[in-house]
Amino acid sequence: MIRFEDVSKHYDNHTALRKVSFSVERGEMVFITGPSGSGKSTLLKLIYLSERADEGSVFVSGWEINTMRDSDVPVLRRKIGVVYQEFRLLYNMSVFENVAIALRIRGVDEREVKARVFDSLKIVNLRHKSDNYPHALSGGEQQRIAIARAIVAEPILILADEPTGNVDPDTSAGIIRTFKEINARGATILIATHNRELFRDTGKRTLKLDFGNFVGEGIG
Repeated sequence: MIRFEDVSKHYDNHTALRKVSFSVERGEMVFITGPSGSGKSTLLKLIYLSERADEGSVFVSGWEINTMRDSDVPVLRRKIGVVYQEFRLLYNMSVFENVAIALRIRGVDEREVKARVFDSLKIVNLRHKSDNYPHALSGGEQQRIAIARAIVAEPILILADEPTGNVDPDTSAGIIRTFKEINARGATILIATHNRELFRDTGKRTLKLDFGNFVGEGIG
């Protein structure tokens, strides 16, 4: 599903990733861990193609990212759901509308939009909040809405960048349980986090970064 081969990414004043190599199989749920500034977010950006590697090769779902034409980028992105630490919800839209927007942009029939949105909200246990607006929800509920939005188009890959950074520990545990349930349905999930408690005793593979270097892997 994902393969990095000696991947490096440089910015003006530092190297974010340095000759990083690893692979993630289809259907895995994997944690990318390391301290702030270790390159976790950059790694996810290379997969989602909001950045391109300066050296090495990145493969995602059969595509070689470095040689991908710009016109093909939207095709790959339709297969990927992204969850951010900041939620990135639209506060002038209801929960239903926030989740539906990705489908409506693609021109999905409104009857199918309704069915998919309610199914996604059911997965995150917030079907009853569909008419609410984000400002009326807790931080944990907003993050779960963001997860529903990421999965509504049934992506084969979900990327989560510090998805529990703005919620309390109990809520964090619930969010990880939700990701595990989504993973059990077949989606490949990659979660970047500096919080070791998130993957402790999960039995999931962890890939460790430190100052842009891949320094090993383990089991949570």
